[in-house]
Amino acid sequence: MAQSLELLLIQFLMPDNDARRQAEEQIKRLAKDPQVIPALIHHLRTAKTPNVRQLSAVLLRKKITGHWAKLSPQLRHLVKQSLIESITMEHSPPVRRASANVVSIVAKYAVPAGEWPDLLPFLFQCIQSAQEDHREFSLTETIGNTFQPHFADLQALLLKCLQDETSNRVRVAALKAVGSFLEFTQDGAEVVKLREFIPSILNVSRQCLASGEEDVAIIAFEIFDELIESPAPLLGESVKSIVQFSLEVCSSQNLESNTRHQAIQIISWLAKYKSNSLKKHKLVTPILQVMCPLLAESANGDEDDDLAPDRAAAEVIDTMALNLPKHVFPPVFEFASLSSQNANPKYREASATVLGVISEGCLDLMKNKLEPILHIVLGALRDPEQMVRGAASFALGQFAEHLQPEIVSHYESVLPHILNALEDTSDDVQEKSYYALAAFCENMGEEILPFLDPLMGKLLAALQNSPRNLQETCMSAIGSVAAAAEQAFVPYAERVLELMKNFMVLTNDEDLRSRARATELVGMVAMSVGRMKMEPILRPFIEAAISGFVLEFSELREYTHGFFSNVAEILDDGFTQYLPHVVPLAFSSCNLDDGSAVDIDESDDENINGFGGVSSDDEAHDEPRVRNISIRTGVLDEKAAATQALGLFALHTKGSYAPYLEESLKILVRHAKYFHEDVRLQAIIALKHMLTAAEAVFRGHNEGPAKAKEIIDTVMNIYIKTMKEDDDKEVVAQACMSAAEIIKDFGYMAVEPYMPQLVDATLVLLREESACQQQESDSDIDDNDTEHDEVLMDAVSDLLPAFAKAMGPHFAPTFATLFNPLMKFAKSSRPPQDRTMVVACLAEVAQDMGAPIAGYVDSLMPLVLKELASSEATNRRNAAFCVGELCKNGGESSLRYYGDILRGLYPLFGESEPDDAVRDNAAGAVARMIMVHPEAIPLNQVLPVFLKVLPLKEDREESIAVFTCICNLVVASNSQILALVPDLVNLFAQVAASPVETSEVKAQVGRAFSHLISLYGHQMQPLLSNLSPVHANALAAFAPKS
Repeated sequence: MAQSLELLLIQFLMPDNDARRQAEEQIKRLAKDPQVIPALIHHLRTAKTPNVRQLSAVLLRKKITGHWAKLSPQLRHLVKQSLIESITMEHSPPVRRASANVVSIVAKYAVPAGEWPDLLPFLFQCIQSAQEDHREFSLTETIGNTFQPHFADLQALLLKCLQDETSNRVRVAALKAVGSFLEFTQDGAEVVKLREFIPSILNVSRQCLASGEEDVAIIAFEIFDELIESPAPLLGESVKSIVQFSLEVCSSQNLESNTRHQAIQIISWLAKYKSNSLKKHKLVTPILQVMCPLLAESANGDEDDDLAPDRAAAEVIDTMALNLPKHVFPPVFEFASLSSQNANPKYREASATVLGVISEGCLDLMKNKLEPILHIVLGALRDPEQMVRGAASFALGQFAEHLQPEIVSHYESVLPHILNALEDTSDDVQEKSYYALAAFCENMGEEILPFLDPLMGKLLAALQNSPRNLQETCMSAIGSVAAAAEQAFVPYAERVLELMKNFMVLTNDEDLRSRARATELVGMVAMSVGRMKMEPILRPFIEAAISGFVLEFSELREYTHGFFSNVAEILDDGFTQYLPHVVPLAFSSCNLDDGSAVDIDESDDENINGFGGVSSDDEAHDEPRVRNISIRTGVLDEKAAATQALGLFALHTKGSYAPYLEESLKILVRHAKYFHEDVRLQAIIALKHMLTAAEAVFRGHNEGPAKAKEIIDTVMNIYIKTMKEDDDKEVVAQACMSAAEIIKDFGYMAVEPYMPQLVDATLVLLREESACQQQESDSDIDDNDTEHDEVLMDAVSDLLPAFAKAMGPHFAPTFATLFNPLMKFAKSSRPPQDRTMVVACLAEVAQDMGAPIAGYVDSLMPLVLKELASSEATNRRNAAFCVGELCKNGGESSLRYYGDILRGLYPLFGESEPDDAVRDNAAGAVARMIMVHPEAIPLNQVLPVFLKVLPLKEDREESIAVFTCICNLVVASNSQILALVPDLVNLFAQVAASPVETSEVKAQVGRAFSHLISLYGHQMQPLLSNLSPVHANALAAFAPKS
């Protein structure tokens, strides 16, 4: 074989493609025989040309794994001996490097089996050799796992090589070897040993940067990158020196942009994975003092945007804001305030940019400082420099997206500025302003009406006279305006829809994004103006939307599924006629291939053109490093939209969805386990809608109950598994909310078989032990500062009231197991939103569980009384509601707290209480207290204060309790309330005339008023004559007919 193989190796290296292809085919055939190994070893040592020797080594690396076990001990010895000879005696560096790579593969099998005892002593000898080549190749970086047991012995020698003063190559090889060992280092003690390398790594990197060898510095950053992502405890004190070095590098404008980018990336990874380390070592402010000014650095014209320092710095600041908001906001706000006055426009631009960048992470802190923040940004929107105005319009868009709903209350100052910016001379400023307008209007309601005409005038003009990119953003803005204006949008709807027809027939590739936006906008306009106006004119739009599916543009398909979802929502059962056309399109999108791609890093073997062509199944064992994973994100968005559409089709067409139910469920079960959380989220929502449709489909069928049981089994098991095992908090929160809705909609009997697992999953979440609540391992985590997702825990706390509502007093034993884990969130060290979540949850549980809550009154009352005095209105409101329910259902246990409760509630009735909803809930609490124990209330003092705040202003759910209480007192002819008849008449008249009070409440008022008439007869006339005609007439309707 040796002779024929040599000829084939020479032929493979020829420039003739046909000759090479023939040689490759024959080499592949020969490579299946284990005897190829000794033949390749022979050519590695004896071939005359270095290229043939190198090719022999590359092929050995690829084939040795598959054949090693089949080689005799003698042949194995020959391989090992020949490889060591090649490393020590070979003159060609590429051949030596290729041989060293083969050593690393063989060592993986031979060293653990005890078959190569000479290798470690040989490497030690090479590390200490006077020859630079030997020192370099002894540090082959792919044998980390093999020699892990000897790591302590190698440590001193590796440090020596890192400090090698005569050879840069040796230092580079030592850095690579450290990186290799790191890959296999999980044990905490071993990581601690690796910390000792960091000063040497930093010294080598600084020397190399000084001498222009930036590639070596980048190797150091790759090592830090691995260390940061390591699950083992990190870097201890050395994090400070890594940050200092990284900040030095990213501040040095004379370095290559790629080198600086690597340094910024290290800071970014630290912020993402080890934010507590940055906090503990007080590194947040020093980092921001470097990152914020980087935003003002001018990018080189020829620089890759992704490597530009200002963009990378913005990403770091964003990551830090998301992870450490309280520590990030003060220094960033200080930078923005000072820079907004800077004579250099780049700094004024950075001032607005940085406020936009941190608005998602620091939203709570920024909401409390909106006045000064808007002063900076609105000032920047009037700046003479275009770049500053562009940054300001970007920031306003971010605020509109993240600082809701507080930002909307500033509409009187913000909207006029945005309207002016829409006419900016710069297309960039205009486009960002349309985006800001779209985001701002999204959460507006009737406040938009005074601006509607000028807004639509500008938007309609822009829609007809602007370039495509501006038209697209303009369509988003019109959609937001339509959603805010609702019926007031009707006068503009016809014109907008006419314009959209033109966009919805575009077929050129460059126009398809505009077509997608137009399709979305028609759906939003339809939602605003409603079924009656849209149904007669919808068909051509639906046909245009369906025809877009053949154009192979994922974003258009995504927006079209959204359009169909909106149409289903407004037509309800009228959408049934379109199901045969649109459901198959949704199925098609759901079943699309994701198009994920994985690139494999085989770069060491590609030095000779064409070597990569020789391959075999054995290569799978070579464990190449995955370099890059890319996913077609457009397909993900399309799948998520199609998944959502299936759920909404089922929800709105109910029984008519029967033909598609089975296939839809198969898809949703699959998507509930999908790798991307956006798709899983939509599947979790849609499963609940399928259940609603299934209930309608199977109602009245003989096999109905069994089929419905099968579907609820599937859905509930997915929800319970998701709650425990899904790693995304939003998906888990949705599973909790959907489970609570199922209990509410289908009743306890439907979910009774799943209650033990559902309660167990709830317990896991309350204990913060589910997969989505696991933090990155970091030895520096502060247990008292554990953060959780507010949305998630709100959803979890919604489950307890759902259980209570379904089970009533029978919930008591289950509640006993959940109580202590829930109360952990009520500790004084927890943020206000945690405590109010607990109080609101307990109020609803008390309301529906009833009498068993009495056993918890002594544990709860101190918390609830304290919350009545909270600085947060939501906390006071929930506490007032809770205290009323505890009094109503807590029996004698609550009675002894009546004095404390009245003292706690009293301030909520006064002018110092700014929130109407708080006052309404305080009134509800007093009403419940009076109804349960009127004898325990000093009515002569309480009733005047109580009646003064009525009727209720905001939370009318409290009306029935309040007016039942008053009616009972009146009908019982209670002397204390009869002393207040003038106040009662005035109050009853307002309620009788109110368009928002329920008929049930008005009936109570009528009963009480009739009783007053029966008591006082004509004496009531002067009081009635003082009423306005509207109030008098409304009340007269309740007077007993004489």
